[in-house]
Amino acid sequence: MEGYDVKITGLDKLQKNLAEAQRALAAIDGEIGKVSFTPDDPSSIQAAIQQMENMIDEKVGQYASNPIVVPLIAASKEAYREAILKKAAAARLKNDTEE
Repeated sequence: MEGYDVKITGLDKLQKNLAEAQRALAAIDGEIGKVSFTPDDPSSIQAAIQQMENMIDEKVGQYASNPIVVPLIAASKEAYREAILKKAAAARLKNDTEE
């Protein structure tokens, strides 16, 4: 039986991407920042969402070309967007029941 040499390439790039992903995750682990909004004002809520997205971009935007980090950025933005929308809805509901 004859042996064949197999050359694996691209590991350096993979290791670089994984290291960047680790740094990106560390950057967005924990509190990203604080935003405030008026629950009854859709433009205020949108501004808060945009502000949060900008904070995420500030922390991990330098890794935006990393194929491992890109979906993490998108997932983080979506999770925070949902959290803001839920808080706004809960605040509106609370205000409605207090009146």
